[in-house]
Amino acid sequence: MNSERKTLLIQIILFLVTLLTTTLAGSELVFGKSILSGEYTWDDFFQGMNYSVPFLFILSVHEFGHYFTARYHQVKASLPYYIPFYLPILFPFSIGTFGALIRLREQVPSLKKNFDIGIAGPLAGFVAAMIVLVWGFTHLPPPEYIFTIHPDYEKFGMDYAQFVYQPGYLQGGFDISLGNNLLFEAMSTLLADPTRMPNAHEIIHYPWLLAGYLSLVFTALNLMPIGQLDGGHVTYGLFGTKGHRLIAITIFVLFVFFAGLGTVHPGIPADEMIISVPLYIGFLYFTLKGLKLYWQNTLIAALTLFILQYLVVWLFPELMGFGSWLLFAFLLGRFIGIYHPPALVEEPLSTGRKILGWLALLILITCFTPVPVEINPF
Repeated sequence: MNSERKTLLIQIILFLVTLLTTTLAGSELVFGKSILSGEYTWDDFFQGMNYSVPFLFILSVHEFGHYFTARYHQVKASLPYYIPFYLPILFPFSIGTFGALIRLREQVPSLKKNFDIGIAGPLAGFVAAMIVLVWGFTHLPPPEYIFTIHPDYEKFGMDYAQFVYQPGYLQGGFDISLGNNLLFEAMSTLLADPTRMPNAHEIIHYPWLLAGYLSLVFTALNLMPIGQLDGGHVTYGLFGTKGHRLIAITIFVLFVFFAGLGTVHPGIPADEMIISVPLYIGFLYFTLKGLKLYWQNTLIAALTLFILQYLVVWLFPELMGFGSWLLFAFLLGRFIGIYHPPALVEEPLSTGRKILGWLALLILITCFTPVPVEINPF
């Protein structure tokens, strides 16, 4: 078997495994049917495809947007590599995948081509997500649907929300509540029948809404104007090296600042502080090394960021960040990079490209979700 066929086989296997893992995740997240329960059936599996199919549809449209644009510009690119991930024992909110990516097999020679390839994926994926969400919001099941997921809610009638989200109602499980963003909120207001719109704690059980919502969250992450993320390519094309550098540094530092709010807070016992404070400052130091400062300046930046985070939480105890973003920030700082490498050929973008670039930044603003999910044990 030659290398091209071997690569294609690997890509097909990864897709099929990702279809499997996202379907299993859908069965568990949406319908509460875990493959580990011992009562899992083929019907449960096919129910999970109500989530996996629209979610992988959006993901695939995004990646093929990159792929076909690269091919259009005669830049060698691979087909998507899907990344399966499903560990239900360790992760109560496992969506079944870490996404997908294509590999560019040669350096993109010009700023325009780099811009086009970068922006094509999120724009295509955004359109696909909008299609899924429009369908989801306009085809909501009757309110009683939630009783098929939570039969114990039925005794409370449609006023169940007043009772079931209280501490101690259920033991040994998790309450998973999705966050919100401007676009999701606007679509729910404009498109959904208000009598059928689910409670925020239950949106997870509506597979098309869940798939579309997650896609908006990941679209916003991809469009962050940092490094060689899709948004980094867009920002570099719009503002050039200096403009991108300033924007990337600002957004990255603000992102780390928000993500880490409450990680170390005044309520932690003093004996734990002795360990947690140095560890967290060390984490900030290695994350901020992506700024490529002298080590003394990096350490000062880490200490300053920690002190500001601590003061904000001390003054406003209810203001907390989203700790899971810290992992993404670390990946940005240590592996993906904060800055964008210069293009071999610099040229100004056309008016049409500039309009698309600003549209992409608008999508970032309307799709960004500060706290995408809250998981609280009952």
